[in-house]
Amino acid sequence: MDEYVIDAKQSFENAIGNLKAGMDKLRTGQANPAMLSGVTCDYYGEKMPIVDLCQISRPEPRQLYVRPYSREDIKPIAAGIVAANLGVNPQVEADGIRIIVAALTEDTRKEIAKKAKALGEEAKVAIRNIRRDTLSLLKDDDSMSDDYKERVEEDLQKEVDAFNKRIEDLVKAKQGEIMSI
Repeated sequence: MDEYVIDAKQSFENAIGNLKAGMDKLRTGQANPAMLSGVTCDYYGEKMPIVDLCQISRPEPRQLYVRPYSREDIKPIAAGIVAANLGVNPQVEADGIRIIVAALTEDTRKEIAKKAKALGEEAKVAIRNIRRDTLSLLKDDDSMSDDYKERVEEDLQKEVDAFNKRIEDLVKAKQGEIMSI
């Protein structure tokens, strides 16, 4: 496999990783510790990810329990969760924070499924942009014959098709998860 295809494939993997990270943050009907992965709070004047400051567990399917390593951090972590605008209301308790994820209505499920599809489309656009940039570099390279360039283009297109199929499968799976009750 040519180095252009290998480099493009690595960039495609990064696009898939970004898609998965974006989908992890989408709400489903169940609690998921990954929905708190991007949440930050004020920690002695610095913004810190709350996952670095606490332990997150899932005692029930619709509930998360956030237990800070230090009791002084409970209020800043709760404020960070509220500020993240996740659609949940944290309940501060003595030792931690309980987050109850409400059941989603049919309309809300459809909206979140649309967001999942939009994330998939963004990933496909990223794949197309990577392909375009790779083809541009390939055309500027004078050290290869035209036949070899055509073979590299075919290999690149096969990879693009495979990654687009992976994106569609990920989106379909996430939509199924969102729409299930």
